[in-house]
Amino acid sequence: MTFKDYQQKSRKTAFYPGCNDNFVYPTLGLAGESGEVAEKIKKVLRDKNGVIDRETKEEIVKELGDVLWYLSQITTEIGASLESVAAENLKKLASRKERGKIRGSGDNR
Repeated sequence: MTFKDYQQKSRKTAFYPGCNDNFVYPTLGLAGESGEVAEKIKKVLRDKNGVIDRETKEEIVKELGDVLWYLSQITTEIGASLESVAAENLKKLASRKERGKIRGSGDNR
């Protein structure tokens, strides 16, 4: 499956309270689902000595799917494609690596 396929197919399941033409609801959803991923990873550290077993991996993968869904909806709402988001991110990271700025902080390094 391509990012384009995913973005088109996932859009068919996008139903937001009030209306579908906004980016606020999926942005809040992305924050919540990202937190769920972080919570599961935290529990791996706390309860499983940092070892991800098969069951936990499956749970994390499900949450990552929800992260992807919300990311896709935000991308659609702003009129962009997941392909363009991925391509721009790789371009940015390659530039940082070439300039020796892969570490550090700040968006425009």
